[in-house]
Amino acid sequence: MNAVDIPLRKIDHLRFFVGNARQSAFFYRNAFGFDVVAYSGLETKVKDEAAYIVRQGGIVFVLASPLRPTHPDVQRLVLHGDGVTDIALQVDDVRTAYNIAVERGAHGVRGPTKLEDENGTYEFATIRAYGDTTHTFVNRDQYQGVFMPGFREIDPARYSPGTYHPAGLLAIDHVVGNVEEGKMNEWVDFYRKVLGFEQLISFDDKDISTEYSALMSKVVQGGRGRIKFPINEPAHGRRRSQIEEYIDFYGGAGVQHIAMATNDIVATVKALRANDVSFLRVPHTYYEMLPQRVGKIKEDFGELAELGILVDRDDEGYMLQIFTKPVQDRPTLFFEIIERQGSKSFGKGNFKALFEAIERDQESRGTL
Repeated sequence: MNAVDIPLRKIDHLRFFVGNARQSAFFYRNAFGFDVVAYSGLETKVKDEAAYIVRQGGIVFVLASPLRPTHPDVQRLVLHGDGVTDIALQVDDVRTAYNIAVERGAHGVRGPTKLEDENGTYEFATIRAYGDTTHTFVNRDQYQGVFMPGFREIDPARYSPGTYHPAGLLAIDHVVGNVEEGKMNEWVDFYRKVLGFEQLISFDDKDISTEYSALMSKVVQGGRGRIKFPINEPAHGRRRSQIEEYIDFYGGAGVQHIAMATNDIVATVKALRANDVSFLRVPHTYYEMLPQRVGKIKEDFGELAELGILVDRDDEGYMLQIFTKPVQDRPTLFFEIIERQGSKSFGKGNFKALFEAIERDQESRGTL
């Protein structure tokens, strides 16, 4: 192992802390097409919280909520509303990953821990990231159970499988964090120095701006490119940016959106629209110049315009993307659906149209 290596594999799962885990599982199943696969709670001898595991492709969400007012995280719901508390990273060796991270300045939340049951051993350790978000290092190579000790496969008597339609989502492409003004470089340095990430790309307020607001963003990646974290901060503008709006309503830095990859974004968006998922829309004029801007693609431009899907191209190919509206009443967490046809970029050519669409939503909320 060289000086910058931490044995990171990929994003293992995202943990959400929510007001009602059962209802959140129903939402992610029926809106986004996830399977509800496992449960933890009173029936599994877990006394302080209920949690559901939802899965689609390689995407795993843990949806947890408190069962008692004495739960240590219960105040998160007052401060943040529903949101992502932990981005878990799968590693070769939990102890090594944790020790290296702490030696390099990470704040340890929980040291290397082993949980055991009849299905084997599950190992984890946790460090602090931006805001009160954490990263948990996870290894389940010696665990054969459904997720980790304390969980069991879902009982139909508790959660009927019902009829719903998977949306063809395959993997987490990237997870975007919003941090306070002046903090972006600090957290980029954290990922570089502590976890051995490299900076992939940088956008300044000239790249990401409108008439009214602007932001800056840098993308870091690790795990041989399988883990990508864009980090955003607000930049000065005539009005309040979407990052400032997020930080205000979330109560600090946190996960802004999760990009989920598909191999057929047209089919995925049609399925999600049929499930009543709401997406941001850009003006139709965006599509008038699109063929000239991105060149030949296999998708039909008319169909992309009808669905509101954005396209951008770089030297390695093109990509298609679309963004949901926030998935709760607070204008905080939302999702991106992305299909990559060679491109490794993040849609720089779409920024202006996208951010103007976000500002229209902000204006309707009276928060611009």
